[in-house]
Amino acid sequence: MRGVIQRVKEAHVKVDDKIVGEIGRGILLLLGIESGDDNRDIEYILRKTVNLRIFPDKNGKMNLSLKEVGGELLVVSQFTLLGDCRKGRRPSYSKALSPNVAEKVYKNFLLEAKKIGIKVESGIFQAMMDVFLVNEGPVTLLLDSKKTF
Repeated sequence: MRGVIQRVKEAHVKVDDKIVGEIGRGILLLLGIESGDDNRDIEYILRKTVNLRIFPDKNGKMNLSLKEVGGELLVVSQFTLLGDCRKGRRPSYSKALSPNVAEKVYKNFLLEAKKIGIKVESGIFQAMMDVFLVNEGPVTLLLDSKKTF
C-alpha cells in the first residue's frame, strides 16, 4: 500500500461538479492499494498518517500529529500511485490490486480510520475526481507499507 500525505489548510474532492468529501486543516491522503495488501498494510499506513509529527507546535517546529492538532483526514483512492514507469513511456499498473478487491480494502481503510475519532472524508472509489487542496508548507510525504524496515 502506498500513500501520499499532504498537510493541508483545506481540501475537497468533487465528482461531477459536486463536493463528495471536504476537510479543513489536516491531511489529504492519496491511497494506492497493491496486490497482497491486507489489514497489516492498512494499520501501518493509517498509524503513520495520524501519528506523524508534521504539524507545527507553538514554536513553529513540526512536532505535533494529526490527532494532537484535532485535524481532519480526506482519503482519496489513487491506483496510479502503483504505476511503474521504469520501462517504456506508458506506466504499468501490474502491481495494483484488482478494482473489485481494492474497493473492499479501501472501504475497510475508511472504517478503521473512523474508529480513531477524527473527522474522515473520502472520494468515490473509481470515480473521475477533481481534488482541490491548499498544501500547507508545503509538506508532502510518501509512505509505502512494503518499505517498513
